[in-house]
Amino acid sequence: MESLSPENAKLPGNPLFVCVLGNTATAYIEGLSAAGKTAKLTDLTPAGDSEVLETGRIIDIPILPMTPPYDTPTPALITRVALKMAGVPHMLVNAGLRVLPSEKVPLVDLGGLPGDDIRGELAVHNVEKVFKNAYKLGEDLSRKHDLVVIGESIAAGTTTANAVLQSLGYDGNVSSSSSSNPLDLKKQVVSEALKVSGITHGSMRHDPLGAIECVGDPMMVVVAGIAAGLGDTRLILAGGTQMESIFAVVKHLGYTTDNMTIITTSYVSNDESASFCNIADQLGAKYYGIDPEFGKSKSQGLRQYELGFVKEGVGAGAAIYLTRMFGHSLEDLRTGIEDLCHELCKLGDLLRVEE
Repeated sequence: MESLSPENAKLPGNPLFVCVLGNTATAYIEGLSAAGKTAKLTDLTPAGDSEVLETGRIIDIPILPMTPPYDTPTPALITRVALKMAGVPHMLVNAGLRVLPSEKVPLVDLGGLPGDDIRGELAVHNVEKVFKNAYKLGEDLSRKHDLVVIGESIAAGTTTANAVLQSLGYDGNVSSSSSSNPLDLKKQVVSEALKVSGITHGSMRHDPLGAIECVGDPMMVVVAGIAAGLGDTRLILAGGTQMESIFAVVKHLGYTTDNMTIITTSYVSNDESASFCNIADQLGAKYYGIDPEFGKSKSQGLRQYELGFVKEGVGAGAAIYLTRMFGHSLEDLRTGIEDLCHELCKLGDLLRVEE
């Protein structure tokens, strides 16, 4: 782990952060995802995250970039501050959104559609087409960048990740954006999904894209395609157990994974309700959990991350890793996040979503 620390990492000459956005109807299951005020409102979360990442605030999407009662910032705010501090540009990719962000937010569209409930007969549409389009994007990025970091925003993504991991033969609990991981509900949903699709443990190892099609989500197709298209270009998969499922897909498709490292926050890697490190070891994946030290923040909202709320998202852990790689302190990062949160409150730029 220490050899993978940001202080020991080779500095890239031309890095890029990519955030892949999508929706799955699996998120409509009440209690499954904490990435929205209600299950239906999870449709807004990725679009809202893209507006925050692009502009530092919301534009058209009526969601809060900070969650009451403590003004806990969305990870998109953290990622925005970290990327600006590190001087790393970003790209936003539409893998299959039901709700689009403001026209001011540039999106790369790869022809994906929103995902269906994984308990149905088909979870993801146009898998082969979207994978090919994403692969071409990866090839293009490999000619321009020497480090690509890929994060995501999709509600209920840990549940779909669990289903795909089991399809490919990997065991372990996945993490959650909630302080109380709804593992029993996730296991029930995954069990029902696998049964409907006729999938048993490891039975899809020969057909990873088929596993995504049956029980995955549209974000997975795009990230796996980009990762495969990058070839041996240095790649950071920015996230927790969701990125482990994508690592598994790329591995069993037969593409190289030697260039990949999974980077998340310590709030995920140390989560006792999940099996992040164990799954990574099963995969043979390199991984690193960075401690943002949000417990030292003067902001009560930011300190909520230490208590298990949110934990990760929109590639926040890897974005923090980038700031450290480029020599910035965690203290300066925390100050930057606190300043942006204060500015948003001061400007009255927060909308309240009605019940």
